[in-house]
Amino acid sequence: MTIETRLAELGILLPEAAAPVAAYAPTVLAGNLLHISGQLPFLEGQLMTGRLGEDRDEAYGFRAAERCAIMLMAQMKAALTSLDRVEKIIKLNAFVNSAPSFTRQAQVVNGASELLAKVFGDAGVHARSAVGVAVLPLNAPVEIDAVVAVRP
Repeated sequence: MTIETRLAELGILLPEAAAPVAAYAPTVLAGNLLHISGQLPFLEGQLMTGRLGEDRDEAYGFRAAERCAIMLMAQMKAALTSLDRVEKIIKLNAFVNSAPSFTRQAQVVNGASELLAKVFGDAGVHARSAVGVAVLPLNAPVEIDAVVAVRP
């Protein structure tokens, strides 16, 4: 089964890969490693915003993390042409815009981790960091970058 077929089964339609909002490349392929710049969560073409534990709850953050994973896959497809070239999702670095009292960053980022495992199977299981931060660009609730091993 192809990854595109799996996405269709899950009802996931990848958007166009987002253009950078500043001076950086969205992806860099170095050898067999694809480095993907931080992706923000878009839902129906609109940026999701807010701060967890302040004006947004954990469920909203979980959904935002899922949307970041979808944007990561859109960047993978743009860089590699086919998601079947993904050999392994190696690492996610996740940043959660959260109030000082909010401590469930790991559970929020499960939105991305669980989705990548559903799409890629064992190849989607990865190492990761989930860090709470005071603010993110454009008031996004979550930002996630990734390192992915690719097949030639």
